[in-house]
Amino acid sequence: MHIALRFFIVILFLALVLGGIFGYKFDQFDKMQARLAQPQPPAIISATKASIESWLPATKAVGSVVAVNGIRVANEVPGVIEEINFDSGDTVRKNDVLVRLNSAIDEAALRTRRAEAQLAEQALKRVADLLPKRAVSQSQFDESKANFDAAQARVNEAEAQLSKKVIRAPFDGTVGLRMVDQGEYLPTGTAIVEINMLNPIFVDYTIPEKELTDIKPGYEVLVNVAAVRDATFPGKVSAINSSISPETRTVRVRATISNPDQHLKPGMFATVMTRQPEPRKVVTIPRTAVSYNTYGDFVFVIEPDDNNNLIVNRRTVATGATRDGRVAVISGLKAGEQIVSKGLLRLRAGQKVSIQDPAEVLGQGDKLKAEASN
Repeated sequence: MHIALRFFIVILFLALVLGGIFGYKFDQFDKMQARLAQPQPPAIISATKASIESWLPATKAVGSVVAVNGIRVANEVPGVIEEINFDSGDTVRKNDVLVRLNSAIDEAALRTRRAEAQLAEQALKRVADLLPKRAVSQSQFDESKANFDAAQARVNEAEAQLSKKVIRAPFDGTVGLRMVDQGEYLPTGTAIVEINMLNPIFVDYTIPEKELTDIKPGYEVLVNVAAVRDATFPGKVSAINSSISPETRTVRVRATISNPDQHLKPGMFATVMTRQPEPRKVVTIPRTAVSYNTYGDFVFVIEPDDNNNLIVNRRTVATGATRDGRVAVISGLKAGEQIVSKGLLRLRAGQKVSIQDPAEVLGQGDKLKAEASN
């Protein structure tokens, strides 16, 4: 009997405790539901207006810096280096002597050829003096003339061979690092030094075929390279390739850049902005006002609802070029429309908002409504 009473008391106690817990939780749930049922306060936002600006249309691309003339100087004939007349990094003029090869054998061969030519010339003169007297035949004269011409040709050949022992700069430019040493034997075609013409200099880049009509020779270009971060190099489009690559559907464009300080070097990666000469009016907004998405870029437009409250609605836009923190809107937004300028991640379509600084933009719903009706 006592055991049953004790068991009953325990059960009653547990029921009271569990009932109290359930009652407390139920009360909390009711309060939470009541809070959720209450209207949410408007989100505080920063707003701005889409404005019209005058922009020079520009096409952005990437390319490489290319020398107007750039080669590796090599020898046409083998030989041992007798003289080196340049240092790495020198500026040279066309026909300046870079390297002389040992030419003793070639000089001796030239002397031999000249002696042979002199002997053939004397023989031709004797035959020529005897021809009017009919002391020699016409065929003997022709043979002597041919011998002299052949001897003279051998002289010219020896002179050309000897001249190849002197390696000269093919054009004005700047030489790179010397690749050979004094006294070194050079087989035919050995690279001696790299020489590049650096002023002016080319920048070659490619553009999509759909932008081909936006670029013409003479258009201004602005070039930036990573090696000179704070500098922009102006130039002009000098040539456009006559064909489009069938693999990439792009066309190659060449710009000529003035490079007096030689900051631009062949092989540099370059970012190129090609600008059209005539400005045009574009609708622009801050870049922070755009949410870039795989399925389309969008902005939040501020509009009045039926109760004259400000709400935001998501609108898809097509964006274009970006300049100085602003982006051009090609379609989807009109000048004068009010949008959220930043903090887009915490917003949703149809959400009530309150403008942080209504003095800077239209902050009243009735004014927005009036603008919308106009």
